[in-house]
Amino acid sequence: MKSISGAALRYRVMAYVTGVVLATAFTWMAVLLIAWMADGNSFESYFSGDSSKPGLYGALWIIHGWAYFLYLIVGVDLAFRLRYSIGRTVLILLAGTIPFMSFVAERYVHKDLAKRAEPSPIS
Repeated sequence: MKSISGAALRYRVMAYVTGVVLATAFTWMAVLLIAWMADGNSFESYFSGDSSKPGLYGALWIIHGWAYFLYLIVGVDLAFRLRYSIGRTVLILLAGTIPFMSFVAERYVHKDLAKRAEPSPIS
């Protein structure tokens, strides 16, 4: 159980890091896009060039990419240790690509771990 608790902690940390960076970058993108369109520019032209976006904005997406890579590694490690099905593993891994979903996936994994840790009744 000790190896599972270490893997669960690593997964929890990476789920939060990935989720916070993705939520921040996505929210910033939405705000920039709304401001861009409020200035009379078209939706399509927003994605054609990087001249109007701050450097930190681009850095957030790069940070998310590396954080997601680490999230994938610790997610697969945890899924193997808990013997999750392929479908459940894929859903956990994809949660890092949708804003705020890594928090939801982490909560389901945490609930599953708590359920597994409960002593089973003697029958």
